[in-house]
Amino acid sequence: MLDTEPSNDIARVYRFLAQCMQYPDQEWMNDEFFNVLYNFLGTLDAVEDGIAIKKAIDNTDDAIEDLQVEYTRLFINGVPHVVAPPYGSVYMDQSLQGTFAGDTLAFYHTKGFEMDKSADLPDHLIHELEFLSLLAEENDFSGEEEFLKKLFRPWYKKFHPRVTKGAHHPFYRVVVQLIDFFTKEEDKDGFQPNEA
Repeated sequence: MLDTEPSNDIARVYRFLAQCMQYPDQEWMNDEFFNVLYNFLGTLDAVEDGIAIKKAIDNTDDAIEDLQVEYTRLFINGVPHVVAPPYGSVYMDQSLQGTFAGDTLAFYHTKGFEMDKSADLPDHLIHELEFLSLLAEENDFSGEEEFLKKLFRPWYKKFHPRVTKGAHHPFYRVVVQLIDFFTKEEDKDGFQPNEA
């Protein structure tokens, strides 16, 4: 039976975007993954973005290695510096694991979630997208909105342009645009995904 609940659709979108931000590995970043991405972009009238990614993937001997190098340069260890660390505290506290990370973890706790002791810091982009998927699955729209407003958008709006300007590979530029689209507050200049 098809799941037609909009909240489950957005939960899957958050989870897919979190997967996109994982370190590239051929175990998951395979033809099936890229076909899902291209189809997803097609549903958003972003076919040109899919073509740009496919062209970059098809015009190299080792697409995964190219993406691993780009991921490392953008998010882990670049010279002279990392382009865009994917942690909220870096942008809000100017340090790793600052107050902002603690506030993020406290929010997870108020919603009844714990992090695995071996997990990365709570304000890592992947954890925040996974948390949003859990809130969406539980139809906790007010929690989702509160988290986005207080703990996600304040730093993501600083992270996003760094990746957009610093990315050499279209994959990461497109993924951060997708994340921006699906997490943006609705206002006169913004828009929200069609839940129809």
